[in-house]
Amino acid sequence: MKAVVYEEPFSVVVKDVEDPSIQHPNDVLVRVTSTAICGSDLHMYEGRTAAPSGIVFGHENLGIIEEVGSGVTSLSEGDRVVMPFNVACGFCKNCLIGKTGFCLTVNPGFAGGAYGYVAMGPFIGGQAERLRVPYADFNCLKLPPGEQFESDFVLLADIFPTGYHGCELAQVSPGESVAVYGAGPVGLMAAYSALLRGASKVFSVDRVPERLAKAEEIGAIPIDFTKGDPAAQIKEQTGGEGTDKGVDAVGYQAQAHDASHEEPAVVLNSLVETVRPTGMLGVPGLYVPSDPGGPDEHAKHGQLLVSIGRMFEKGQQMGTGQCNVKRYNRQLRDLIIAERAKPSFVVSHELPLDQAPQAYEKFDKRIEGYTKVVLHPGHALAA
Repeated sequence: MKAVVYEEPFSVVVKDVEDPSIQHPNDVLVRVTSTAICGSDLHMYEGRTAAPSGIVFGHENLGIIEEVGSGVTSLSEGDRVVMPFNVACGFCKNCLIGKTGFCLTVNPGFAGGAYGYVAMGPFIGGQAERLRVPYADFNCLKLPPGEQFESDFVLLADIFPTGYHGCELAQVSPGESVAVYGAGPVGLMAAYSALLRGASKVFSVDRVPERLAKAEEIGAIPIDFTKGDPAAQIKEQTGGEGTDKGVDAVGYQAQAHDASHEEPAVVLNSLVETVRPTGMLGVPGLYVPSDPGGPDEHAKHGQLLVSIGRMFEKGQQMGTGQCNVKRYNRQLRDLIIAERAKPSFVVSHELPLDQAPQAYEKFDKRIEGYTKVVLHPGHALAA
């Protein structure tokens, strides 16, 4: 099959790799119809992880089941399904309490597994023509047949639930004000989710004009951090108090306020200043224990200088960690079906699989309006 394969920093190719096969009775094989490029794929693409050459990327996957293992009970050939980026067993201690992002079974020695991602287990990515899905009864979410809502449903694999998870970590409630740092795909989904949850005022902090314009289109208030301290800008619009809640949708590759260099802790520290005393912070933005490209020795080992004293002084709380997609994906699917949510507003390009190398390059450079790319193995749907 054709697949997107990582070669070296800033280089991916589409080439033939071995076809997947049923390895366990509870596996299914999916013919991938849509697979998205994620901002977290760029960490590997840029060489900012220990991703080995030859890894097949892709953890946001949707398709049609082509083959069903003998132990699968709830799925059939021809079913249209979307898979959480988390690979999870469904029966370990963490899965049983809904923490499927931290499954203790699928990746021995590590809490959590994912498709096509460094250190997240042996699961081949789905930026390919086919995908093996383990523990399929648990991991596949059925979708209505056909092609309707294709570019909405593929976002159920990761960024829509992850944005919603940021709001859940911050416990965003109706009527509250929220600051979301980052207006990339996850940040836009967090702002959108805050509005879905009834937030009265949502601020979207970024420096890319196209992203800020997109945030404004959905009803968020754009804040350009290159035009002045974002916490100060937001306090000016909240009576000097700051927001009730805050979400970090940036992570460890955050830019300093003058956009001249990376400053890994700047978003966390800005949120501490932005959110009012006793407010809550949700941090779905990715932080890693090892960053070969970190700007200093501490950052290279995931050790950041965070204003914990100021946070303690303000009595704030923080929730962190990757999204437990299955906690949210069924309800968010039903919002899409009911046309109460349309997350595909973030999708800028829909392309055939063979254009993945160019898409990675343009997405990484944030050029030509590239905000979210959906690849369609086999064919391209309407662009």
